[in-house]
This record gives sequence, C-alpha cells and structure tokens, in this order.
Amino acid sequence: MPRWPSPQSCFWVVLPVLCCRHPLHIRQERSAALKKADVVLLAGIVCDFRLSYGRVLSRSSKIIIVNRNRKEMLINSDMFWKPQEAVQGDVGSFMVKLKEGLQGQTWASDWAEELRQADQKKEQSFWEKAVMPVAQHLNPVRVLQLVEETLPDNSILVMDGGDFVGTAAYLLRPRGPLCWLDPGAFGTLGVGAGFALGAKLCRPDAEVWCLFGDGAFGYSLIEFDTFVRHKIPVMALIGNDAGWTQISREQVPSLGSNVACGLAYTDYHKAAMGLGAQGLLLSRENEDQVVKVLRDAQQQCRDGHPVVVNILIGRTDFRDGSIAM
Repeated sequence: MPRWPSPQSCFWVVLPVLCCRHPLHIRQERSAALKKADVVLLAGIVCDFRLSYGRVLSRSSKIIIVNRNRKEMLINSDMFWKPQEAVQGDVGSFMVKLKEGLQGQTWASDWAEELRQADQKKEQSFWEKAVMPVAQHLNPVRVLQLVEETLPDNSILVMDGGDFVGTAAYLLRPRGPLCWLDPGAFGTLGVGAGFALGAKLCRPDAEVWCLFGDGAFGYSLIEFDTFVRHKIPVMALIGNDAGWTQISREQVPSLGSNVACGLAYTDYHKAAMGLGAQGLLLSRENEDQVVKVLRDAQQQCRDGHPVVVNILIGRTDFRDGSIAM
C-alpha cells in the first residue's frame, strides 16, 4: 500500500496491513493518538480489551468499523463508543476500494508528523530502559533490540508467551504484512510450535523466528522432536526469567503471593539437544556475544537444523501497569 495519502487528524489501525517501513506505520502512543483523532478506521479490530472496550476512543471522533462478523463488529458499542459507520464485509476488499476512492486526495502532513515525533520519543525511552541494569542475567529490552537489528527481511515472527512477548511487541517490527503470528485476543498459550510448523511449510524460503516465554515454551518443547524428525528448521528464542511473570506482575501486588508463578532457570537448550535439535545459551557470562549467538543460530537453521536459544533474562519494570488478570 505505497500510495496512501498522509492523514490529517486521522489514525489508521492497520498493523497487519502496513509493513514496518511504511511512513504511516506508527506503533507507539496509539491511545494518545486515538484520543485526538477526528476519524478512526477500525479495520478488522474490535473494541475488546485491546482498545479498552472502546474507552480509548474519543466521543468527538467519527469512527468507521469494518468486519465480516456483525456481532463482533458492534461489541461494546453504545457503552463506551459508537460507530458513525459500521460496514459488514471483507476488510481487504474495503481497503482496496477506499484506496481507489482516495486517489488524488491530499492532506497536510501536520498530523502524521506529530504522530511520528511521538513515536520517536517513545522509542527513545526504550533505549533508556535498555541500558538500565537488572539484578541478574540479561536485560530483556536490550536483548530484543539486538534481535530487531538481526532479523532478516524474509523473517516470519511467531509469538507465544506473556511478559517477554509483550515486551517484544513494542520492540520488534514484522518485516511484512501477515508476518506476525501470535495467540490472539484470548492469549491461548501453546500455539507457537504449531504456528511455526505451518509458517515454515507454507513459506519454506522464510526464516521462522519463534519467541517464547519460558512458561509458554513448556507446551512446545516436545515439538522440537517433530521438527527434527521432519527436518523443519525453525529458530526459537526463549526469554527465560524463571516465572509466569505477566501473571505475577499483577498477582503479587494484588494478592501478596507469588504462588504458582515461580519456575526455574531450566536448561531448555539442553532439553532441545536431547531431542536432536541444536541448543545455545545466552546469559550474563556471554552478554557481549548476543548478536554472534543469534547469527550462529541463524546459520545452523539455514543448514537445516531446528535451533533453541535459551536466553536467561532478569526482571524489569518495562511492562508495569499492563493488564493480565
């Protein structure tokens, strides 16, 4: 979609539609932008918890929503939000027709520039988080920044986890439309290996990078036996902080207990090797080798081997305030 006009006071929620290098692909400070937008187009997304059930939308905004499913399209409407236009139909077809109808239209660049500046300011704050020391192991924010720098253009990202994956959502950019696969609105952990299998079989020339939390990886570890037997080379990066951190982040302040949230710094790389895959470890002992280890994992994957990189990470306040319970 290279010729979308630059919007004046308009915010497009089209993360799966625009590639990461599109000038209108604004990722950060979305809630603030939505509050100030004159027109909001919800292309396939619904007003569930991801949009605070519609509370992030301004009552003064004109809201256009497009969805195949009328019931989902109108969820929570007339409570916190109300659509100006509700279009039941295919999102892709709608966007194509809309683009055709906007041919020749131009807008001043003020709004797009304001969003870009807010985006850059937010991402600068991530660098400040990345250099903050953690009590033990590696800073996950810095690790993910290095992953972002290493990701190739032909990569498909598969996400399966809580806190580590939630952090990655702020820092990693899918290299193209439909190149980000995650558990979706219901957070159904355990989909990672299956998604990776399907992605690699459908796109054999793509590099499939799977990011797992250590809790979620418990569901997918044994599938590395499948990858080995069927010679399916995918790469898994495990953010191992020895816990169900997204849950404990809220549970401990609310209930005063970390019960059922504690795990161990398990040697997942060795477990993968026991299944016939390649296994690599990243920790504070080799923190200056993060990019090298990622490159080594890439090369082993290109040589036809499934790979698990066990990344020992510490705890940060990066996602304080996120909703998980």
